[in-house]
Amino acid sequence: MVKSEKQKSDEKLNIERGNLVVKRNDLIQKAHHHLSLQEQKIVLFLISKIKPNDTEFTEQEFYIAEYCKFCGMDETSGKNYSGVKDAIGKLLSRFVWIKRDNGSITSLRWIDKATINEGSGLVQLKFDKDLKPYLLFLEERYTLYEMRYTLAMRSQYSIRLYELLKSYEFKKNVYIEIEELKRLMSAENHKINNNFKRRVLEIAVREINEYTDISVTYNFHKEGRRFSNVLFGIDKKEAFERFKAGTKINEMLDEKKKAGGY
Repeated sequence: MVKSEKQKSDEKLNIERGNLVVKRNDLIQKAHHHLSLQEQKIVLFLISKIKPNDTEFTEQEFYIAEYCKFCGMDETSGKNYSGVKDAIGKLLSRFVWIKRDNGSITSLRWIDKATINEGSGLVQLKFDKDLKPYLLFLEERYTLYEMRYTLAMRSQYSIRLYELLKSYEFKKNVYIEIEELKRLMSAENHKINNNFKRRVLEIAVREINEYTDISVTYNFHKEGRRFSNVLFGIDKKEAFERFKAGTKINEMLDEKKKAGGY
């Protein structure tokens, strides 16, 4: 059977959504940044374009319409075009703070430079060179996952928690101190634990369980009379469950596109 152009395009898009995001664990487990949901997805989109044998950052080119389609947004929407353009502009002034083993904290820029052609919507972005040890030629202590697992997420906290728990997947269980968890998820404004649980953790865990390759449980633990830690249980889903998650992702992206998608 001869495939239509749409079928070929959909197959190509599905393959690209399966591209791997690979990060050194320090950039996940010891990093703190304030990125919106859209800013996070742009960064991950760029990381997914890095080739395994790259030893230097190259300038990545893509069209805003291409990126919108990749993320399940209406690529013909002027609102989406402006939203992505604004997110790219904000990325230029964003930093990631990384805690080093000696106790010091280093701030690194995400993007070195950006160019947008207003006529065609062609974007040219390049990571800052100081990120090289965290994204290039990684041989140990790194985490990888398919980009598709972040695309249906609606909460900015879901991606951060997913990456964090994915990096500890081999342990099956991990305790994380509550205040440290808030810091890693950029959720320090949720001072009261009940608010943090309801507005951050419940939503993030639900999206992780629905749209990714891992299943997660969590429980708050006390030290004395005070809740101090969260115990996470992490299990890799079986092939059929991962397939179901992939189906839900595609359904969610189709639904998001019909609704306007931003």
